[in-house]
Amino acid sequence: QVQLVESGGGAVQTGDSLTLACTASGPTFGHYVMGWFRQAPGKEREFVATISRNAIHRNYGDSVKERFVISRDNVKNALTLEMSRLKPEDTGVYYCAAVYNGDYYYTPRLRSEYPDWGQGTQITVSS
Repeated sequence: QVQLVESGGGAVQTGDSLTLACTASGPTFGHYVMGWFRQAPGKEREFVATISRNAIHRNYGDSVKERFVISRDNVKNALTLEMSRLKPEDTGVYYCAAVYNGDYYYTPRLRSEYPDWGQGTQITVSS
């Protein structure tokens, strides 16, 4: 099991950029597929982005495609989410998630695929 801690949330305005970070404990970070999800008040937790173990394969939710970029540094045990052109509908709690998997092509979009989660970081985008 990996321990995940998110950081970088805050209050911004429409059109601003923000970068979230997720640090992971343990020596096997490179064996985990990593993802970002978010949850707006009163809504289900939704998929934002995922990145494969070797950072070659990435998937994005339709609402964030071409605005958000997911990346990872397996040496620093770090995951990031660079967000640009933020919109009020991007408001929510953002969660880092991990799943241990040996497949280099595995980039799941379903919340149920990820057993390990961080506590989340709040982002509020005002108009």
